[in-house]
Amino acid sequence: MMFAKQLREGVRDGRITCSVRIWTRPHVKVGGRYSLEGGYVVVDAIRPIALGDVTGDLARRSGFAGVVDLLKTARHGSGSNIYFVEFHYEPPAESPEAT
Repeated sequence: MMFAKQLREGVRDGRITCSVRIWTRPHVKVGGRYSLEGGYVVVDAIRPIALGDVTGDLARRSGFAGVVDLLKTARHGSGSNIYFVEFHYEPPAESPEAT
């Protein structure tokens, strides 16, 4: 699961725990672990939503100033299905040598 550069810090520190994606079909699965700068984004839930479900509050929870900003980023392919993805960040495990 890819994130715009300006969102990555918020994902890593736990401020951003959801995302809206516009795809032709889901590209992630519940329980899936996706690399993000040394750690992982772990998908907790994914469900289809309608465009009307994308509110200003949801946009801010996703790391954007508003709906327009979110949709500019989310609309980058040919898909038209909107998905709400909930996730958490899993930091890299400490190596045994570090303890």
